[in-house]
Amino acid sequence: MATIKSINPYNGKALKSYTTHSEKDVVDALEKAEERFQKWKNVSFEKRKHLMLKAAEELKKNKKEYAETMTLEMGKPIKQAIAEVEKCAWVCEYYAEHAEIHLASEKINTDADKSYINYEPLGVILAIMPWNYPFWQVFRFAAPALMAGNIAVLKHASNVFGSAMMIQKVFERAGFPKHCFTTLLVGSDAVKSIIEHPVVKAVTLTGSGPAGASVASIAGKNIKKTVLELGGSNALIVFKDADIEKTIETCVQARFQNTGQSCIAGKRLLVDVSIAEIFLEKLTAKVKTLKSGNPMDDETFIGVMAKENLSEELEEQLQNSVISGAEIILGGNRKSTYFEPTIVKNVSPKMEIFKEETFGPVLSVTTFKTEKEAVEFSNNSKFGLGVSLFSKDIKRMEELIPQFEEGAVFINELVKSDPRLPFGGIKTSGYGRELSKEGIREFVNVKTVYIKK
Repeated sequence: MATIKSINPYNGKALKSYTTHSEKDVVDALEKAEERFQKWKNVSFEKRKHLMLKAAEELKKNKKEYAETMTLEMGKPIKQAIAEVEKCAWVCEYYAEHAEIHLASEKINTDADKSYINYEPLGVILAIMPWNYPFWQVFRFAAPALMAGNIAVLKHASNVFGSAMMIQKVFERAGFPKHCFTTLLVGSDAVKSIIEHPVVKAVTLTGSGPAGASVASIAGKNIKKTVLELGGSNALIVFKDADIEKTIETCVQARFQNTGQSCIAGKRLLVDVSIAEIFLEKLTAKVKTLKSGNPMDDETFIGVMAKENLSEELEEQLQNSVISGAEIILGGNRKSTYFEPTIVKNVSPKMEIFKEETFGPVLSVTTFKTEKEAVEFSNNSKFGLGVSLFSKDIKRMEELIPQFEEGAVFINELVKSDPRLPFGGIKTSGYGRELSKEGIREFVNVKTVYIKK
């Protein structure tokens, strides 16, 4: 066991100390989770629905309490934190209403007298989650997992243990039976043994590429399924016929919400050279209006980064790109965990802020001359999470969709997750899908039934 301190990234003050669970604690928790699964898998959809709607009510009723925990732990501006809690309530409501339909048996016509497919729960599912959306990342896994009849076990990032405990409290307050959802307070060194434990049937991870590769390797050796949602370097492609004012509003949200700390943020702005000058002028003016400050202030849009080492890493990526010829036209300065909203132009595909994921409020700008060049720039990335296209020519944009190596294409909108749509990437952005019908079916046994009289 060890003690882990939660530190407020805005003022550096200690919030709380947590004693990690021992190996025995973890094993006990997993065994109790398995015991609960043997009962929970037989609970009706109607009963699960009732409890999941109660969880949604709890989230909405105490959203300020939950949001403040997030803000204090990782620096998310309070209004954005409240919106995150509200979105968690939405995903609970969505699966409460749709899980039974998504998992209904499907009749298949074969040479049998009767044949069909059943979708049955797997058991205990381990979720390894990051700090940047400490509630949403967990709920978009937990709501479908629990509604499918599985049991959820969470290993959260160590800087948001308070949020992790709060999430367990949500399910307890909603009336879920004990051990349906369990938070394990452990470090990354405990992950291997948890995955290897026979009780754990599958793993889902949202996080970095190296973390995903490690988890997939351990799970693979133990023949256990994984779903990985990893990094992204989404392009925002602005064609010359785009509505400039509306596109700027969307691009600012896409890049700078959550202080730029999002896998699906629009990190690479690709703009038609013919409108680049006026677009950048208006974009810069808009970004200048974003209010920085105390994340607990309702007016704050740009808070602080979750840890100082993250802001240092971003600063290094920026400086290396400037050495290579990029030009900062706004921001560029860092003080501890605060990083100014930054816009950088003359960015080429060889530069770090184009090639690597920039996890903070830095927007790189690259111009293109042709549609073909825009597509090539967008695809010139090891990531493939999503892309946003901005144009009034919707028909032409739809024709371009197959050319993009992405898990999602959004037209005249930022890439975002929606419970009704599958979410996930390709290439080093991961595999598998969360949300919608596809998400809830990731962690079920797709069972073939064949009957002859």
